[in-house]
Amino acid sequence: MSFRRRIARVLVALTTVCGVVTGASPATAATPPSLTFANPHSQALYGSAYVAALDNLLRVNTVGYDAHYDKSGLMDPATGMVRAGGGYAQPWTRDASINSWNATSLLSPALARNTLWAVVDKDPAGALRVQQDDQQWDQVIWLTAAWHHYLVTGDQEFLGDAYRTAKNTLAIRERAGTAGFNPAYGLFTGASFFNDGIAGYPAPPADATESISTGSMPWPGIASGMYLSTNEVYYAAYVNAANMAERLGQPQEAAGHRAKAVALKAAINRYFWNPVTGLYNYQLLADGTPGAHQEGTGLAFAILFGIANPAQARSILAKARVMTWGMPDTYPHWDRYSEAQPGRHNAIVWPLVQGLWAKAQALQGNQSGFAAETARLAKLANNNSGFWEIYNGTTGVVDGGYQRLGDTVKFHWGSEPDQTWSATAFIDMVHTGLFGLRYGDRGLSFAPNLPAGWGDVTLRNLRYRDADLTVTLRGAGTTIRSVAVDGRPSRAEIPATLKGAHTVEITLTGAAGGDRDSDGVPDAGDRCADTAGTVSGCPAPARLEAEDARNTGGVKTNVNHTGYSGRAFIDGLWAQGAASSFTLHRASAGQGSGAITLRYANAHGDARTMTLAVDGRAVRQVSFPRVSDNWDAWGTVTVDNVPVSGRDPVVTLSYGAGDTGSINLDWLGYGES
Repeated sequence: MSFRRRIARVLVALTTVCGVVTGASPATAATPPSLTFANPHSQALYGSAYVAALDNLLRVNTVGYDAHYDKSGLMDPATGMVRAGGGYAQPWTRDASINSWNATSLLSPALARNTLWAVVDKDPAGALRVQQDDQQWDQVIWLTAAWHHYLVTGDQEFLGDAYRTAKNTLAIRERAGTAGFNPAYGLFTGASFFNDGIAGYPAPPADATESISTGSMPWPGIASGMYLSTNEVYYAAYVNAANMAERLGQPQEAAGHRAKAVALKAAINRYFWNPVTGLYNYQLLADGTPGAHQEGTGLAFAILFGIANPAQARSILAKARVMTWGMPDTYPHWDRYSEAQPGRHNAIVWPLVQGLWAKAQALQGNQSGFAAETARLAKLANNNSGFWEIYNGTTGVVDGGYQRLGDTVKFHWGSEPDQTWSATAFIDMVHTGLFGLRYGDRGLSFAPNLPAGWGDVTLRNLRYRDADLTVTLRGAGTTIRSVAVDGRPSRAEIPATLKGAHTVEITLTGAAGGDRDSDGVPDAGDRCADTAGTVSGCPAPARLEAEDARNTGGVKTNVNHTGYSGRAFIDGLWAQGAASSFTLHRASAGQGSGAITLRYANAHGDARTMTLAVDGRAVRQVSFPRVSDNWDAWGTVTVDNVPVSGRDPVVTLSYGAGDTGSINLDWLGYGES
């Protein structure tokens, strides 16, 4: 964990004890959107994750107004703000910006506005500036979020204050002695985007023992070095400052910002593009030493911000390395880390990075890449009771990664639950990727990306300015065959002035044939296009791993005991409400019954009980006898004559009222009687 995050935990404890977070409750938001797939398997995978992501953002992590954060004087006391997530009570400049950009500005404009102003303060003369949390990019990433907020909302008052904030903040960064501008290269120095821990850097500038600090900026080589994503964020900041100035009628100032953007883009391509690897390098040290490593956010930003030309973008998509469970932060493993002990910021999956990468894939029309990354994050959320901070890139297990705390100690950090930018990353996959929402001065346009095998999908109650939209995608592909707005042929756009309830129906074509899950069933005819299996493309019910189930109520994957099958087992069945649900993909849809076998671990001194249900109806209480005094030992229990019906019944094992729970679960198997 970075220094900033460790301090955050202390502050969270203090806020709990001292009641720092006070004031009015968050303003009640409008009814959130709903996502409905015609394909029940897509609904179970993507629809469930979307609901969880909305709940994470709009309920779990929306907190009340706190005057402590209103240093800008621009917050609304009647409206709340978005915190960084479970374990992190603060909004944080970086997190506030990413969350607003990903989702909050669209879903709750007032909440996003308050959150953005919660990370702005004033200098001694009273000028607005983005506060600096821990790194220089904590300030400049805000500009991208602010411009996006204006495009979504059309809020002119916000734009005026945001531009004043943007100008002052860029001036601060340009004059900075540390992590400022290096004229010799025409690049900005300082740590890479969100890698505020030394685990995110190779040696050099780190050393084999991380002997100076667990944070990144205390390392001289990082403070003076130049990093891909940071310079891209500065480029976007200049472009968006220019956009703001133009909208406010200040063309000379806009031209000045654009000139700086053009120069910075040229420097990025000159010093970071590597024609040998076909990717951008991660770092450039002050002495000119390049670092041909892969940075996930850097590659995504290159595409999203238009720094890469079309040929470079195609090369990035073709040659970037993605781990089993998604685009990693940095790659490959540094010498001091490994598959067994991945670094906290190295060869490990942060959903924030996955979201940016998926957005870049969708922007380039790479449907299979977009579909694969979106499926990975949906599974990670569904398998682990929601959106965590970090996951192991190889196993998909909740994993905070490793980081040294001195010459001899390598500490294994936890991964925090309910991480907001993990949830908003998935929301953005749906809105920007799947439905292709694009915001402009004149209105909202659509560039959808519906993969084969997902099925038709509808997004209801999508509020854009004064309009309440129901958007339906039919067919599959990225090519728009037809558009109807309120039943009449139209273009794939709506004006910013539209008011009231309206329907948008878009029919797509041109989906590339493929087999994303490599099970021999083409996506177009695969009932479970993103999960390999043998029953019409779905997993056979004879053995369903618990780590692949839909796990809720705190249930998550783990590998801290031995003897399990598959990639992990699940724990967290420790409190009422915890549940693990398995979809039985049957060959026929009729009624019947069968035997369910459960492999579990119980090292308690007595038998434990759980409730077995089918399609939401309780069948019976199941007893799990003690196996051993060792949690590495596993046993099985079989329940006969369990009634099932339909082609895809859902069997749930839950810690219900009257149960004692507290077992670990490895797999569930079903066999017809």
